[in-house]
Amino acid sequence: MNRQVIDKPYKRLWKNIKKDRYLLVLVAPVIIYYFIFNYIPMYGAIIAFKDFSPGDSILFSKWVGLKWFREFFRSVYFGRLISNTFILSGLSLIFSFPVPIIFALLLNEVKRKHLKRVVQTVSYLPHFISLVVMVGIMSNFLSPSDGIINNFLRRLGMEPINFMGEPAWFRPLYIGSGIWQSFGWNSIIYMAALTSIDPQLYEAARIDGCNRWQEMRHITIPGLMPTAIMLLILALGNLMNVGFEKIILMYSPATYNVADVISTYVYRRGILSAQYSFGAAVGLFNSIINFILLITVNKISRRYTQIGLW
Repeated sequence: MNRQVIDKPYKRLWKNIKKDRYLLVLVAPVIIYYFIFNYIPMYGAIIAFKDFSPGDSILFSKWVGLKWFREFFRSVYFGRLISNTFILSGLSLIFSFPVPIIFALLLNEVKRKHLKRVVQTVSYLPHFISLVVMVGIMSNFLSPSDGIINNFLRRLGMEPINFMGEPAWFRPLYIGSGIWQSFGWNSIIYMAALTSIDPQLYEAARIDGCNRWQEMRHITIPGLMPTAIMLLILALGNLMNVGFEKIILMYSPATYNVADVISTYVYRRGILSAQYSFGAAVGLFNSIINFILLITVNKISRRYTQIGLW
């Protein structure tokens, strides 16, 4: 009897695998990719607790425990790195997260299909511009000597501004350029969510005398909320992951006090200075904070909205 009880789940599992074999084959390359390039390399995180040097064995390097973590916590840059990372990520989230939602809502109200497709296509284009090209465009437009913006300011009788070299302008430029580059592409998922809303709800609302604003408020926005909440949870789970590529292209020693974040410090100290164990320790600390944020935000969301990633 017990043997039959044990075998029954395995038979059900095998039956489900056989039934969904084509879907499993379809998803297999993705699983293999993440297993090879994301899960297998995770064993290398142990160098955060070792004194690792290039050419040494990861497993047999000298064990130093929490040495590199303590060194990072005692660093004179620790406070600046943490605050810059949270400020830059937080401001980016506050200002950039609502823009794709607003854009999708407005675009959904456009009834002329040809115009709607043109606007969508134009909004996607900045996403395909590489960061190097985008920062180069910004540097040319904002150049204090011959940039378009500063030439315009001169004609107004104002002094030119070194936008790329002044700390006060770094965060607005970083956030603004990020919004411009990503809002159209990020709106795709919200446009897809809008198509799943039952059209009969809009028909019933019109019969009841609702105008377009009331339809948006009571049907469209609530229909987007589950998608928006899940994406917000993911965004908060990546709060500490500020992309260092764009910052490195934009910043200079003059803007270190507002632009230097954990990822750029890891790049300079861990990669350029070949202190791989220190860089791994800081990166692991960063990942732990992100993991805690993800678990916490998901739990809060599940408690108050009944929506979560799991």
